[in-house]
Amino acid sequence: MQDPTRPGLGTTTDVWSFQTEPTIGDVDLTGFSVEATDGGIGKVDEATYEAGSSYLIVDTGPWIFGKKVMLPAGVVQRVDPESETVFVSRTKDEIKNAPEFDEDFATNDDYRNRLGEYYGPGL
Repeated sequence: MQDPTRPGLGTTTDVWSFQTEPTIGDVDLTGFSVEATDGGIGKVDEATYEAGSSYLIVDTGPWIFGKKVMLPAGVVQRVDPESETVFVSRTKDEIKNAPEFDEDFATNDDYRNRLGEYYGPGL
């Protein structure tokens, strides 16, 4: 079932797929600025493009004490290659309050399920 307030995010599986139009294609998002719905949160440190399991690792710099956050690809609303900016469909607080990121858990199924449920429908 699709959440009407979050187009393209009907299931936790969808949250791991880019939903942008046009598609991301061959754009390397590394180094792009990241804008939440209410302001900047940092820069893309790493981006993956695997079908059904894509995500961004964002270095938040001083915003949350130099920590990194993992954002499922489905929260990306659009990408502006000209300004090198990624726009995401979540607020700064929603991102700050997400399950804590640990690089050792980036591929851990339990962590990814928790993160997918957090960012998926009903947030």
